[in-house]
Amino acid sequence: LEISSLSENDILVLRLDLTDRSSHEAATNSVLKHFGKIDILVNNGGRSQRSLFVDTNLDVYNAIIELNYLGTISLTKYVLNHMVQRKKGKVVTVSSVMGIMGAPLATGYCASKHALQGFFNSLRTELTDYPEISIIQICPGPVQSQIIQNVFTENLAKSLENSGDQSHKMPTDRCARLTLVSMANDVKEAWISDHPYLAVCYLWQYAPTWAWWLMNRMGKRRIHNFKSGI
Repeated sequence: LEISSLSENDILVLRLDLTDRSSHEAATNSVLKHFGKIDILVNNGGRSQRSLFVDTNLDVYNAIIELNYLGTISLTKYVLNHMVQRKKGKVVTVSSVMGIMGAPLATGYCASKHALQGFFNSLRTELTDYPEISIIQICPGPVQSQIIQNVFTENLAKSLENSGDQSHKMPTDRCARLTLVSMANDVKEAWISDHPYLAVCYLWQYAPTWAWWLMNRMGKRRIHNFKSGI
């Protein structure tokens, strides 16, 4: 049995809306006022998508980018200003394997995660004068969570009717532990997934023609199941 040494003063919980970008500076200042510093920022807010592009309203894509991409880089901007002053810190962003590959029914989600990958890979190159500021991207595959229950669909007012079975996905605590290991070791990009999803990541990276062939076959079945309500 481990007894925590944390006191009540060591914990601060703030409500935060990533889409309310005007509130991010004040939230950052509240944390700095309480703790005096920010060592690590973990960007872990976002929503996925389950809909075909041809059926999806464009305002869904706008909402995905507002939340997953712009909300994340807005909060990062205020926290990074503090880290640059200290010349130290870690910015950890939960991206996705969808940030390095494409998949059917998730065009907007994939786009937002590709945007995060490009942004933080570029940001890292702007921080070469600050070797103690780490930019870390975590790319999980399927993980047990409530992300499926809260996905965007073809219109903003509609929720997903069937979230499906999640027993085949990686347990949440294992994903969290591997994320912490990646953070502790300053891994620039970590793919956290079980096979066969991890194997597909390698295929997409090193043999994209084969990956496209495989994804077309898998995608056809995935779209069929989606249309059938499975």
